[in-house]
Amino acid sequence: MTIESLDRPAFGMTGRPISPSVREIDRLIHTVTVRLAEPGPGAIPHRAPGTEVRGLLRICLELLIQRLNGRPLPADPDRLEAAAGGCARADIPLESVLRAVNQGFTAGLDLIVAGTSPADCLGVLTGTTAVLELSRLSTAAVSKAYVREHRARAAEHQTAAHGLTAALLGGQLSAHDGEMPVADAYFVLAVAIGAHPDEARPRLDQRIVARRKLRRVQAALARLLGGEALALLSVDGGTVLIPGTAATDAGLDELARELGEAAQAALTVTVVTAAPHEVHAAAHRAHELLDTVQQLGLGPRLHRFSELALQYQLTRPGLGRDALGIRLIPLDDHPELLETLRIYLETDQSRVRTARRLDIHPNTVDYRLRRIGRLTGFDPAETGGLWNLHSALIARADQRTHPRRGRADCA
Repeated sequence: MTIESLDRPAFGMTGRPISPSVREIDRLIHTVTVRLAEPGPGAIPHRAPGTEVRGLLRICLELLIQRLNGRPLPADPDRLEAAAGGCARADIPLESVLRAVNQGFTAGLDLIVAGTSPADCLGVLTGTTAVLELSRLSTAAVSKAYVREHRARAAEHQTAAHGLTAALLGGQLSAHDGEMPVADAYFVLAVAIGAHPDEARPRLDQRIVARRKLRRVQAALARLLGGEALALLSVDGGTVLIPGTAATDAGLDELARELGEAAQAALTVTVVTAAPHEVHAAAHRAHELLDTVQQLGLGPRLHRFSELALQYQLTRPGLGRDALGIRLIPLDDHPELLETLRIYLETDQSRVRTARRLDIHPNTVDYRLRRIGRLTGFDPAETGGLWNLHSALIARADQRTHPRRGRADCA
C-alpha cells in the first residue's frame, strides 16, 4: 500500500533511529481514519472515527516506531487496553477497531518502507516482522479490553434487568429507580421446561446437563429478542416478560418453538398480555393457566389465555369445580370408561378414531358411551350431556392435582 500524499523522509529501519515528525504521524492517522469511514467491511457505521480511534492509532504507531528502533514489546500493554476500552464504551464495533489497528500498522510500515532503498531487504524484513508481532499483541489487547467492557456492561444490564423484573413481578413499580425503561405493555410468559434426555442417563451429572439446557434457553432468548426480555428462569422453567415493542403476538408461537429447540426438551408456554401495573397479577394468572395446561395434558407449545378461558375457569377452586368433579365418581370403578370418554373428546367425538386409539371395535365404543350415560346421567350422544361430561373431566383434572385447595377455598 502506498500513501502518495505523505512526505517521505529518508529514514530506514536498520542502522539509524526512526523518528517521524508529529505532523507526519497526524497525517497518517487522518488518512487511516478517512478510510475507516468509507463503506465496506469493518467501517464505523453512522459516524466518523472519533478521538477514541485516533488515540488508539497513535499508540499503535508509537509502538511500531519504538519496536523498529530496537525497543522490546511491552509486557503489559495497558495503554492499548485502555484506549480499546474507550472505543468499546463509545460503541465502536470490535471489527472496526481491529481494522483500524491493522490499517494503522500497514500504513505506518508502508510510509517507512517508502523511504528505504530497494536493496534494504533486511530493513523491510525487520519492519514486516515488527508489524506481525504488534498485530498479535494489539489484537489480543483489544479483544481483552472489549471482553472486559462487555462483561461490565452485561453485569450492569443484568442488575438493571433484575431490578425491573422484581419491581414488575412484585407489583412495586413505584420503587423502580428508572435505570431500565418500563414498556407500555408486556407479554407475560409462564414457562415449563421439560427434562433433557441426557438428564436420565445415570453416568452424567444431571445438574450439569440441566444447567446447560437453561443456558441454551437464556442465550436463545437474548439472541431472538435482542436482550430485551426480562427472564426469571430455573432449569424447570419460570417467568419471562417481553416488552410489547420487542415481539408480536403472532410471533410468540415461533419464539416458543425456537426456545424449545434450543432447550432440546419439551417447552410448554402460556401467555397473558398486561400493562406494567398488571404484570404481578398477570404472572400469577399465566402460571395458573400453565398448571391447567399441564393437568389437561395439552402438550408442549404456546397456549394463550383467550384460547383456554373456559378450561381455566372450570379449574378454579370452589363449589362449582367440586360439583363438576363429583359427576364422574360413578366412573371411578370403570377406568376403561373414563379412558374412552377422554379419547372420544380428544378425537372430536369420532367413534372410529377412538376405536383405533383403543384398539377396539367402533361398536364397543358405542356400548361404552351408553354405559357412561347410564352411570352418570349425562348422555354423551347429546350436546348438553357431552358438555357436562367434558367440563367434569376438566374440573376433575385440577381437583385430583389440588384436592385440598378446593376444599380450603370452599370452607
